[in-house]
Amino acid sequence: MIKIENLSFHYKKKAALFNNLTLEVDNGHIVGLLGKNGAGKSTLLNLISGLNHPQKGNIMVNGYNPVERNPNLLAEIYFVPEEFSFPHVSINTYIRAYDSFYSSFDYEKLKGILKEFELNGSANLNKLSHGQRKKFLIAFALASNCKILILDEPTNGLDIPSKSQFRKILVSSVTDEQLVMISTHQVKDIDTIIDKVVVLENGNIIYNEATNDITRKLYFDTVSSLSEVDCLLYHENCPTGHKIIRTAANTEESGIDLELLFNAVINKSI
Repeated sequence: MIKIENLSFHYKKKAALFNNLTLEVDNGHIVGLLGKNGAGKSTLLNLISGLNHPQKGNIMVNGYNPVERNPNLLAEIYFVPEEFSFPHVSINTYIRAYDSFYSSFDYEKLKGILKEFELNGSANLNKLSHGQRKKFLIAFALASNCKILILDEPTNGLDIPSKSQFRKILVSSVTDEQLVMISTHQVKDIDTIIDKVVVLENGNIIYNEATNDITRKLYFDTVSSLSEVDCLLYHENCPTGHKIIRTAANTEESGIDLELLFNAVINKSI
């Protein structure tokens, strides 16, 4: 569980990035954290992980203050940053060096994910492509079985087949005891796997909805003409006409166009 109350944070000699931000997310969810460039998504993930310290407010992660770097919390949280580096060692050597930090580490799960990602344990990490190294880091994170998994732009650097593999592996690997928070600009890469949408704007959470509630309230569609649409909330032009969001009728349900939803939220149409 992540609980943030009245969080304020700013970098030295810069304006406040967050001011009294509040957010609470329970375990058992895969959360999509969305926002424009500079909205503070990566900074918020660093704060949750204890890598940055807030000036004011409280952050509790599974009952611990991440700033204190309690070993019990460090064994329960895994952060996959957008930018990362590895020592000049093989995959197998890295696993042997770091697996003991995570008491629930699952070697069989890791073996299966590495096979799915077509990664050889004898390969030197720093001789792999960026995308291959990203896949290994994701695989290690999932095999750690940490209760809190934080992924910052996890699909950056992955090719199209790898993105599909990522979605399948993530959904099949996490349990109801875990909380996964994914920050990304590549919203189409995660729109089928998240069950909660959180949008960050101007230092505040401006949208926080479960996907079940979104599809109950909103209907996403593509139409040739807007004249045929009742209860229209938002629309964008597309090659076949218009992508729209309208109020859903009682018996209707559609998939979520996460990019369209984000634009509607940012434009205050929802």
